[in-house]
Amino acid sequence: MFGFLVKRLLSAVLAIWVVITVTFFVMHAIPGGPFQRDKVLPPAIRENIERRYKLNDPLLTQYKDYLANLVKGDLGPSFKYRGQTVNGIIAKRFPVSLELGLAAFAIAIILGITAGTIAAFNQGTSIDYLIMSFSTLGVSIPSFILGTLLMLLLSYKLGLLPAATWGTPLHVIMPAISLAALPTAYIARLTRSSMLDVLHTDYMKTAKAKGLPPRRIIWVHAIKNAVLPVITYAGPLLAGIITGTFVVENIFAVPGLGKHFVTSIYNRDYTVILGTTVFYSIFLIGLNMLVDIAYSLLDPRIKLVERKE
Repeated sequence: MFGFLVKRLLSAVLAIWVVITVTFFVMHAIPGGPFQRDKVLPPAIRENIERRYKLNDPLLTQYKDYLANLVKGDLGPSFKYRGQTVNGIIAKRFPVSLELGLAAFAIAIILGITAGTIAAFNQGTSIDYLIMSFSTLGVSIPSFILGTLLMLLLSYKLGLLPAATWGTPLHVIMPAISLAALPTAYIARLTRSSMLDVLHTDYMKTAKAKGLPPRRIIWVHAIKNAVLPVITYAGPLLAGIITGTFVVENIFAVPGLGKHFVTSIYNRDYTVILGTTVFYSIFLIGLNMLVDIAYSLLDPRIKLVERKE
């Protein structure tokens, strides 16, 4: 177990370093800079500002300085938002994205597992076909199209929900549904397939032969093993939902980190782009490690040990 964690930690550090390096050099290879759009600034003043932020230093020097500050936990100042640091922006904006992502994640897990289980226990019936049809529809419709349709129907036509912005639980509903649609459909199909495999195992046949109640068979014997593929998918799903809120946050004017990240790309705000990328990379890799550990705890057959040659 300890050896596994050490190896995963080292591989995580290597992966984060690769992400930082690639993002840094690709970002600087794009024409333009954070202050070149400020046409009101005279060239001399703009040059002084760039010198202040060390943008005139050689690229390798900037890269080394950034890594040195990153090790200290300092993501640097924002070039476009005067007086704000990247650490402060993430601390302020990420809780909004996290709240939206967790709401979408809860919807996807609860509805997906429930729908997949119902479909498996009603295999070949109209209920099964109806659930799988909705699952296909959920996989086919992109989140930004679904979000626009929900806004048109529930807000403009029926007036049931606020169209945009943030602040109340009602503001969470449409963005969360837009984000949850695709993973809900995928989890439903994944759960159905896994549940059908579990239902045909010998221990399930034995449980039925003993006359155990169907509810006990489902919740005690079937669900635990059927959701293992879902748990494997859950870590990347949570990270994917939270990091994939960029478009949805822009559609619904949600003041989250995703919306801020998109804006920073337009503004060539190098430190915000890098800081957000590093933060999301650490978040994704950390969740994947937690999933590996949780997977081994739920299935005793899986051991997190070093493989001996």
